[in-house]
Amino acid sequence: MLHRHARAACTAALTAVGALVLTGLPGVAAAEPAPPTAPSAAASMGADKPSPDVVAAMQRDLGLTAAQAQRRLVNEAEAGALAGRLGGALGTRYAGAWVSGPESATLTVATTDRADAAAIREAGAQAQVVRHTLAELDAAKTALDRAATGHSTLDMPVWYVDPRTNLVTVRAVKRDAAEAVIKASGVDRSLIRVEASAERPRPLYDIRGGDAFHMGGGRCSVGFAITKGTQHGFATAGHCGRAGTATTGFNQVAQGTFQASTFPSRDMAWVATNTNWVSTPYVKGQAGQNVQVTGSTQAVVGASICRSGSTTGWHCGTIQQHNTSVTYPEGTVIGVTRTTVCAEPGDSGGSYISGSQAQGVTSGGSGNCTSGGTTFYQPVNPILQSYGLTLTTSTEPGEPDPEEPDPGEPDPGGTWAKGAVYAAGDQVTYGGAKYRCLQAHQAQAGWEPPNVPALWQRL
Repeated sequence: MLHRHARAACTAALTAVGALVLTGLPGVAAAEPAPPTAPSAAASMGADKPSPDVVAAMQRDLGLTAAQAQRRLVNEAEAGALAGRLGGALGTRYAGAWVSGPESATLTVATTDRADAAAIREAGAQAQVVRHTLAELDAAKTALDRAATGHSTLDMPVWYVDPRTNLVTVRAVKRDAAEAVIKASGVDRSLIRVEASAERPRPLYDIRGGDAFHMGGGRCSVGFAITKGTQHGFATAGHCGRAGTATTGFNQVAQGTFQASTFPSRDMAWVATNTNWVSTPYVKGQAGQNVQVTGSTQAVVGASICRSGSTTGWHCGTIQQHNTSVTYPEGTVIGVTRTTVCAEPGDSGGSYISGSQAQGVTSGGSGNCTSGGTTFYQPVNPILQSYGLTLTTSTEPGEPDPEEPDPGEPDPGGTWAKGAVYAAGDQVTYGGAKYRCLQAHQAQAGWEPPNVPALWQRL
């Protein structure tokens, strides 16, 4: 219990904090205005000028209007700043803080001392008096962490400090697994709440062109991330593995299995990954930066082209010839493209990209990246077509725009279909007109024949 003079000092500190109230929260007035030269927390963090993409995502995922999303961002920035100031003033009596409401307009601050409530309210937040301090809950959580190192926690996969309930919550698939860890921790049982859950969390890893993957004692490179329906995976070279070959990722974590593979004659394959791995529209570029893939339009002979691989990284050159046949010790591969880009063992399967357009996956070659060489790639469009794959060109693969037809659904007035692979010379109908394909590519939304004269010629 605080002595009278100590409590008075605390109240004075909280009252001072009250001058810096949540200007973004409706119905709250500041004790005195902030100095004109001091920007609000929202302005300081840029929350008052959010990215349109952030606002759009909040509208979609939180069910807000654009105005609500913008107000929520401002309120949350101001709430975070005020919670930090109140937490510092409350000291060891602080028990956490949280916002609520669709616009995060209400900030609640918890304390273990009822005498703090008036000052918290004066500062612009709601007060909640609780039994345990945040420090006590954090200490209990740390004890559980230590105990977990000696016990399997697969059946109690999540635990956390919950300021709303003023407890440490353990989410358990099997209650006895949770109780065993709690007992081993030595934590006061009154601090813990066990909650039944079917949750089985897993890590998520990006599928990115050019990254390494492993097969037993071998290593190859991811070509391009793809989807097949809801299944995620990637295209790569056929000589890297046969159907049924298991793979691990660049981080040596279990990744997936080869679903189909052709080599020689062609050099193509695809791997279906487990649910830990998510397809992305990227290839690993210079210094590890992401290069976005937006389509698979075939580049012409003489065009520049760059390759990404797990051994030698990012290298560029030019396309020498399409439709090349090359004989390796294992046999002849037809229909590959010859380039001046160098490569070395381990780069096999990696991405060739021209601008933002996927071109193919590394097959083989001669020379190296010290003295130079010649390489061949298996074009990507035949891989997509042969295995019924869709190249990943957005950050949300498999989620079509609600205003557009589903992938593979033909235009009501013709035969053109989103997701289909077209070779030069192929003919389709769209909107009652006939079109001829000019460059090989996989069709996608926005690339309807009337919209892309570079790809389609009206007949």
